[in-house]
Amino acid sequence: MRLASVFGYRGVVLFPWQARLYDRDVASAAPEKAENPAGHSSKEVKGKTHTYYQVLIDARDCPHISQRSQTEAVTFLANHDDSRALYAIPGLDYVSHEDILPYTSTDQVPIQHELFERFLLYDQTKAPPFVARETLRAWQEKNHPWLELSDVHRETTENIRVTVIPFYMGMREAQNSHVYWWRYCIRLENLDGDVVQLREWHWRIFSLSGTLETVRGRGVVGREPVLSKEQPAFQYSSHVSLQASSGHMWGTFRFERPDGSHFDVRIPPFSLESNKDEKTPPSGLHW
Repeated sequence: MRLASVFGYRGVVLFPWQARLYDRDVASAAPEKAENPAGHSSKEVKGKTHTYYQVLIDARDCPHISQRSQTEAVTFLANHDDSRALYAIPGLDYVSHEDILPYTSTDQVPIQHELFERFLLYDQTKAPPFVARETLRAWQEKNHPWLELSDVHRETTENIRVTVIPFYMGMREAQNSHVYWWRYCIRLENLDGDVVQLREWHWRIFSLSGTLETVRGRGVVGREPVLSKEQPAFQYSSHVSLQASSGHMWGTFRFERPDGSHFDVRIPPFSLESNKDEKTPPSGLHW
């Protein structure tokens, strides 16, 4: 059993992922070069292997974390004729190794989640006393391309750390063309405790087809979250589509201080890559 330290929810680990963490806060031995048009240093950022876990969130804790995070879900395109069909599995999150605290429970069903008993079996002879059912193994194998966490990108500006995790969702055909979809999860963390509020976002989205799109907006997911010492983090997910199998995104968040002044926080550039060897999206949960 695990407790996510940042958002304070209970959960159970389903399985680990070995991701490549691209941390722009880690000083490079290479000399600093001029910034590129994205506003980032052009020096190479090398990825390091880091462990993340996929967890089921206890439904009882979701109301308590709603101000700090969406109730996370894994989404992918359902294998239906309707190209707008979207499949979502609620109450799933990805947590880094340093963000979890272990705890134990004597309850045979310690986590309230609709998938808990389908995925895990209580076995008092084991430590911990839960083992994976065959349905969990089959589900992971079938849906691996849409569950896999492979790259994590992180950067800090003026003590506001932005972490981005992109996920490939699948490809659909629309009007004689292919449309590729990705979900990206963003975590904002206030590292010094000074009160700031997110006001605006500014994205640049480059597609391998040769297009470069610039988009702006107010708030995120209908909110303008305040980051403070009491509530230092906020997390949300959104989606993007391209008419090419790959591309990349970067941008900024504009924050406001209590005195009315503003500053921009960099969103680290991240790649959008499709799973080219996986052509058929899943049709739903496979038990």
